[in-house]
Amino acid sequence: MIIYALVVILTLGVMLLAAGVRVVQQFERGVVFRFGQVRNEIRGPGLALIVPVIDRLQKVNLQIVTMPVPVQDAITRDNVTVRVDAVIYFRVIDPVRVIVNVQDYESAIRQVALASLRSIIGKSELDDLLSNRERLNQGLELMIDSPAVGWGVHIDRVEIKDVSLPESMKRSMSRQAEAERERRSRVITAEGELQASEKLAQAAETMTAHPAALQLRLLQTVVEVAAEKNSTLVLPFPVELLRFLERATPPEIEASSEDAALPEPDQPTETDRPAETAAPSEIDRPDEAAALPEIDQPGETAALPEAEPAASRSIPAPSADLPISPPDRRLPEPHVLDRTAPSDAHAER
Repeated sequence: MIIYALVVILTLGVMLLAAGVRVVQQFERGVVFRFGQVRNEIRGPGLALIVPVIDRLQKVNLQIVTMPVPVQDAITRDNVTVRVDAVIYFRVIDPVRVIVNVQDYESAIRQVALASLRSIIGKSELDDLLSNRERLNQGLELMIDSPAVGWGVHIDRVEIKDVSLPESMKRSMSRQAEAERERRSRVITAEGELQASEKLAQAAETMTAHPAALQLRLLQTVVEVAAEKNSTLVLPFPVELLRFLERATPPEIEASSEDAALPEPDQPTETDRPAETAAPSEIDRPDEAAALPEIDQPGETAALPEAEPAASRSIPAPSADLPISPPDRRLPEPHVLDRTAPSDAHAER
């Protein structure tokens, strides 16, 4: 009997000892309640011994918790409806306050995050919400961390994940962005033209001071165009080059060229020459035919002078002030006639 009693007592002791032993993980902390009162001593990782039936150990996780914030429909300060969601990273820094001060600290933080997200969206404009998210994240973190510190929770980071806009707003923003890009492109083009015009003005001043630079630039252009193996070469000939060549020409060559270009004073010009008239025909000169001797003998031929073409004889036209002279009716010279007949027949005649 005594042996059975000792065995029972030993078994009860082992059970009580097993009921008073707890294992705390490395990422956990244990808070002991004795008769409902929190003990100041917080049990660390490892074996934690408590008094069975009297003490109660509650474990608290110290790892960083990732909590997504549901999508919220809100209106910005410039009256634009948006849908925004976020994510929160937090961890427990005081296990006692997490258990004592708040019933469910995760649910409490979620509700505070929803309210803070709506509040900060209403205080911000759409441009800030899209382009200045870092400042909004910091403000949202401060708004959530203020009540969470009293609960023994520290907010490590808050991030706004996505901002959804209505389709009409997206189209308006795309048009605005396109207009802004067009404006920037025009400004850049205008600035480029301004700089190019300034450089061209400097180049023009340099070429004006040194006229040979223009010829060298022209030759360089010819070389660049000829390098492309073109069959046709269009070469502009600037007026400045003519002026340069004119200045480079010696004065003696210029004087000789001017003298050659002037007309001779003794020779009449085409405007001063009187109009040429046609030579009188044989009808207008009947006396010449009558004055010729008759040639009755056969075999005798008369060598008459050939009449010059009308175009070869220039007869000045009579002017209005001079009297009109009768046509020239002189007979041909006697030696012109060529008698080929025998001299006896000529003597008998």
